[in-house]
Amino acid sequence: MTRDIFVSYSQPDRDCALAIVQRLEAHGIKVWIAPRDVSPAADWAAEIIDAISGARLMLLVFSGNSNDSDQVRREVERAVHKHLRILPFRIEDVLPSKSLEYFLSTQHWMDAFPPPLEPHIERLCEYLGATLDGHLADRLPTGPWQTPGARPAEMTHSAGSVDAAQLRLLETELARCIGPVAAHLVRRAARAGGDLDAIALRLAAEIDHEPERRSFVEACRRIGKRI
Repeated sequence: MTRDIFVSYSQPDRDCALAIVQRLEAHGIKVWIAPRDVSPAADWAAEIIDAISGARLMLLVFSGNSNDSDQVRREVERAVHKHLRILPFRIEDVLPSKSLEYFLSTQHWMDAFPPPLEPHIERLCEYLGATLDGHLADRLPTGPWQTPGARPAEMTHSAGSVDAAQLRLLETELARCIGPVAAHLVRRAARAGGDLDAIALRLAAEIDHEPERRSFVEACRRIGKRI
């Protein structure tokens, strides 16, 4: 059965995922979520693949738990393979692991913190309603490093907008954290394409220590505001 949204989540986040589904369906959005929508005696893997194939968008409930979930990684991988749009709904202030970052580096993000969760879910429902109606240009979600309430334009850039001066600034900031190898990593990240947000997200995943990663992310936000 074709649904609007496929919800991917890690089992420890089940209550949050179900709360999101309840609100989405109250807004008239058709949702597929396991195990609720897996047919009795069905092949689980086949049902997952069919549901992803039939969805218009994957909603990823993103957290430290989903970061460590092999099942979530497989679902995201299949969605990317099938060219399905993914919206990570970040319920914890964490960055993706390298395995997920590979698939999510070009996606827009929506943050769902600080608490309470309910207003963030309502904002998600409004955005998805507009998205499914085709009004994407007017309702871009919050980017991965924006604080709640920040204007999307502050960290949203068109593809190919990163110039040599900005890449040098990224290299300088990354070198503060990991040393001379930063030059190579910035060139590699730039070759992979995408806008400033996407390149910065790839580079942030190369930093092992959380305080340094946060410092780099903040520096990237300042670079972005100079566009």
